[in-house]
Amino acid sequence: MEVDTSAETVAQALEQLWRMCPGLHDRVLTEQGEIRQHLNIFIGEDHIRDHGGLLAPVREDESITIVPAVSGGAA
Repeated sequence: MEVDTSAETVAQALEQLWRMCPGLHDRVLTEQGEIRQHLNIFIGEDHIRDHGGLLAPVREDESITIVPAVSGGAA
């Protein structure tokens, strides 16, 4: 989904997303406003936890990707 915004942070970009798809909010953030444990959020190829979390800066040409964590499997 493409969000047309002048967001400066991941949190601001996500606020735009919530306006477009309000049902996603509770699936991405906890009641305390933290990223749910089973999700990873990236700016380009960089995990936001390494760049300030929800306050990580976003440039106009960058994409934000929300990816569910994957685990398990058999040898």
